Amino acid sequence: MHYIGLMSGTSVDAVDAVLVSVSGNDRPVLLASYSHPMPPATRGEIQALMQAGANEIERLGELDMALGELFAEAANAVIRQAGVERQIIRAIGSHGQTLRHRPRAEHPFTVQIGNPSVIAERTGITTVGDFRARDIAASGQGAPLVPAFHQRMFQSPKRNRVIVNIGGIANVTYLPATPSEPVSGFDTGPGNTLLDQWIGHHSASDLDEAGQWAASGHASKQLLQQLLTDPYFEISPPKSTGREHFNLGWINHHLTRLPSAPPAVDVQATLLQLTALTIAEAVRRFLPQTQEMYVCGGGAHNRQLLKALAEYFPGMPVATTEVLGLHPDWVEAVAFAWLAHRTLEGQPGNLPSVTGAHRAVILGGIYQA
Repeated sequence: MHYIGLMSGTSVDAVDAVLVSVSGNDRPVLLASYSHPMPPATRGEIQALMQAGANEIERLGELDMALGELFAEAANAVIRQAGVERQIIRAIGSHGQTLRHRPRAEHPFTVQIGNPSVIAERTGITTVGDFRARDIAASGQGAPLVPAFHQRMFQSPKRNRVIVNIGGIANVTYLPATPSEPVSGFDTGPGNTLLDQWIGHHSASDLDEAGQWAASGHASKQLLQQLLTDPYFEISPPKSTGREHFNLGWINHHLTRLPSAPPAVDVQATLLQLTALTIAEAVRRFLPQTQEMYVCGGGAHNRQLLKALAEYFPGMPVATTEVLGLHPDWVEAVAFAWLAHRTLEGQPGNLPSVTGAHRAVILGGIYQA
């Protein structure tokens, strides 16, 4: 069976599309991949809607449809690239674009846009979307959802592994070597999002390539300690967060609490240390049996970030998931292709040990071709 997976994360830099096959062993194999750049104007509209503002419903409605078109373009592009007939593709699994994630609200909710009806209509392929809402309905956090996929792909009977996904937000999955032990996972806090927003605020770039700008500065201990006062870092799992919490305003709020602000480049260096340290402290505190670590997501390309992370774990292997057979750029998109397969097979896609849901549930809504 063949599936397409579509993913756009909190970094909002592209829509990743993959074509995978899933055999009887329920293990996906990556056949083709394509990254559809996010148009700058669309990226700006998404980022603006991640914060409260005027006329939100009107703006959200139009952007939901526009992103549905963009996601469909990405799906059609990976089909063309793979040179396959769309009739062999059973379904598309689309994560959508998260605008708000409020699992701790009085009435918890999560909002992902990129209308699945548009995707199904433009591709002619059944589309599964809105994966997170059912887990929240079952009293879960709605995130992270990829740990079930990490378990299927990366669990080892010999070593306790942690998979670190560094997208806009960083999350970890603990895969115990003993099958009877539960898989666990949670969002540790900011991944790339603060780094991207800070460099975007101070230059024409929205990406600190390989962490070079951060490497040219010096982390401020005073600022780092101030940033670490955020209560999120002390919350015990299950927990999840998003850009609505960690954003440019969050950085500026903490800067105002210092006697004087460090130079911009030193702030960037501090934000890199914040990402590495909060991941490391989360693993040490909540996943102390970890024996090896594998990184995926856009942060896998940030050499300075990987170096900083490895320094917190001397003697422990820290590598990317490419070592395990799946390139770090495509892990999440493949995960949502696999989750679509689980949905159509009537199988649960969440792990209550990760999200805190009161039971395992079938995720997503099905939009028939």
